[in-house]
Parts: sequence; structure tokens; C-alpha cells
Amino acid sequence: MIVGYARVSTQDQNLQLQIDALQNAGCFEIFEEKITGTKKDRPALNEMLKMLRSGDRVVVYKLDRISRSTKHLIELAELFEEKGVEFVSISDSIDTSTSTGRFFFRMLASLAELERDIISERTKAGLQSARARGRKGGRPTVDKKKVDLALKMYNSKQYSISEIVKATGISQATLYRKVKM
Repeated sequence: MIVGYARVSTQDQNLQLQIDALQNAGCFEIFEEKITGTKKDRPALNEMLKMLRSGDRVVVYKLDRISRSTKHLIELAELFEEKGVEFVSISDSIDTSTSTGRFFFRMLASLAELERDIISERTKAGLQSARARGRKGGRPTVDKKKVDLALKMYNSKQYSISEIVKATGISQATLYRKVKM
């Protein structure tokens, strides 16, 4: 089955150009969505991914319609490959049923892996540099005396949460976390 996916970022935008192209590509069913591409959790995309079977073909008008990040695009490509689903991007002239299309996706996967490795290396180098200058990183520790005072105030039931936070300088989240312990 040939399945299409069309997405625009806002309610004001129109899907018709994409729908026309997907219909011309022979799509049997088209999943439409008006939601920003930065959200990974997109209901129509998730529904389409669940119903795909081996031998199906997913068609999009353009790569950025199905994914905004290289990482997510690679994850989708890997999912399609695992399921035995072909992927086509009309405007980008990509078709994973061809050797050139598969090559392109493998190249993208390699670039994404390189990008992840470079980010990891930079992060490690930055942490090492900070440690060399005496910085520890992580969240600052909360003064135990302030926490004890806050717990006493809380347990006395004479103060509101906002009064306790104001008096001790600890956050609501810290207070609630300590209360649960």
C-alpha cells in the first residue's frame, strides 16, 4: 500500500499542495497534520507508523514535512528499513527502493552518527576543562539547615508553602521532594 504523510506547521497554512502531489504519487491513504515539526509526538505520524506493514511505501512531499531533525529522520529511516517499508520524498528525489536512495539514507545515518560523536567529544572536553578549573557541575547542594527549618515549618502546619519558600530560600520542588522522603 502507498501511504502519504502531509504536514504544515500552523493551522493557517494549507496542506493542498502536498495532498495534490501525494495523490499524484498514487497514495491510497494520506495522513494529514497541522502541527509543528519540532514535536516528535505527532498523532497522525504515530498512527501512520503503527499501521505500516512490510511492502508498504511511505511518500512525503519533502523531507522536512516528516522530520525537522536529521536524528529523527534517521530514526524513521531505520524504522522503515526494519519494517520492510520503502520511503519516497517527492521534492528531494529520494526513493529507498533504489540503490541510490538507500545510499543517500546510509550517508545521512553516517553524518548523524558523526554529529552525535562530535557533540559528545565537545561535551567531554568542556567538562574536563571545567573540572581543571575547580568547577564540579551539576545542581548546587541545598543548605541542610534551610531544609531542616523548612521541614519544621511545614510539619507545624502554621505556614503556607509560599511562606516557607520565602523564609528559607529553598524551592517548592525541593520542599516537596524532602517532604516525600
